[in-house]
Amino acid sequence: MIEIVETDAGTARITWHKAKKARLVLALGHGAGGGIEARDLQALAGTLPAHGVTVALVEQPWRVAGKKLAPAPQTLDTGWRGIWPALAGMALPVVSGGRSAGARVACRTAAELGAHAVLALGFPLHPPGKPEKSRAEELLGTGVPTLVVQGGNDPFGRPEEFPKGGYEMIEVPYGDHGFAIPKRAEITQERALEIITEGVVRWCASLG
Repeated sequence: MIEIVETDAGTARITWHKAKKARLVLALGHGAGGGIEARDLQALAGTLPAHGVTVALVEQPWRVAGKKLAPAPQTLDTGWRGIWPALAGMALPVVSGGRSAGARVACRTAAELGAHAVLALGFPLHPPGKPEKSRAEELLGTGVPTLVVQGGNDPFGRPEEFPKGGYEMIEVPYGDHGFAIPKRAEITQERALEIITEGVVRWCASLG
């Protein structure tokens, strides 16, 4: 089911993957370089409803408008705030999440929106090759239970680069920023996606 939502940043779109007996809503935003067709977002949307989690894949207004470049972070936050009433309207706890830039949005807005928890897929800890430009404060400032799912070879921040903090981490071995697995790796692409979905299912169950 597709829902069109008007926000102060423009028209957004939510693609709902509903659970029969939902106890949580997981909202997932996309990154700055792609949309909701990303392999991790699709894997979660295909898996979680069977475990009582309704998944809402959120397309930011710039994507809906067909633009190629993401706007400034504050504009992304405005778009996310605008879709929140549609998520909260399910009268269930809402886990705010996303991949890359979408993960940053979820982290930055979690406290003000009353998110139940945050799921950060491929959190861009720093621009590639620029570890001094850390965005750790966004991740550490969510104020709610937070799970980071990170590729072992992510140029935006490998798991060992992350500071200690009150969040959980799942590492996807060999994965790059989009969780792509090289052919020579010891795990398959399919197994990498299973690591993500199994880990998120377990974490969602632990949220109560």
